[in-house]
Amino acid sequence: MNDKDIIDSINKNVITKKKCTEDEKLLASIDQPEFVQSDPWRVLRIMGEFVEGFEQLSNLGLAVTIFGSARTKSDDPMYKKAVELAKLLGETGLSIITGGGPGIMEAGNKGAKEGGARSVGLNIELPFEQQENPYIDDSINFHYFFTRKTLFLKYASAFVIFPGGFGTMDEFFESLTLIQTGKIKNFPVVLFGTEYWKGLIDWLKNTMLAQGKISEGDLDLLIQTDSTKEACAFIVRSIKEQTWRTEQEEKARKTTKEVLGKH
Repeated sequence: MNDKDIIDSINKNVITKKKCTEDEKLLASIDQPEFVQSDPWRVLRIMGEFVEGFEQLSNLGLAVTIFGSARTKSDDPMYKKAVELAKLLGETGLSIITGGGPGIMEAGNKGAKEGGARSVGLNIELPFEQQENPYIDDSINFHYFFTRKTLFLKYASAFVIFPGGFGTMDEFFESLTLIQTGKIKNFPVVLFGTEYWKGLIDWLKNTMLAQGKISEGDLDLLIQTDSTKEACAFIVRSIKEQTWRTEQEEKARKTTKEVLGKH
């Protein structure tokens, strides 16, 4: 079998693959007429996801998005902390947004219900089925990660990042990037679980900061804590005293502009 036959065989397998997600189909660059013709229709589906999300959450009010691993079990201390924090935040009048699945997401939605808050789950289509947790008031299903992430940000006034994997890291660093570049403002970020995050923070300080890839002020864009009361207080203060939070963010952005201005 020559190279062309191998490529054609791979293309055929991808096209007929039953478990392809919409993200995978969108990002696949396969030279087949049916894919070329279907791409414009995907734009309409993407637009539809934004419209549904904007319409359903337009009256949500102030909310906090909680991220963390779907693999966290209900007897894990972090699960219990996520329930406790979401309940505290809910009791202050803040709604809770999660990815709608199990683990820390379930804990966040459960805490929201216990705190009398509106509980939102933004679920995602995956090659393996992700079960929606039973503690959700408003459920929206997404085919695309990037539309879902936009909704996480658009309707949140803060992020809490519990221990998690690649997806959690993606959302964590995207939030810092958007704050540092001024795309979002007055936006507190909490890293919950100091022992879990210690290695990452040490690397940020000893490698990334030491080599000048970030500025010292960038590390002030987040706090680390093991206390649900401290996390809640930080978020509430950031929302109520926006000048205080703005000063932290501006320090990071000012240094970034100075560094970039030299190049």
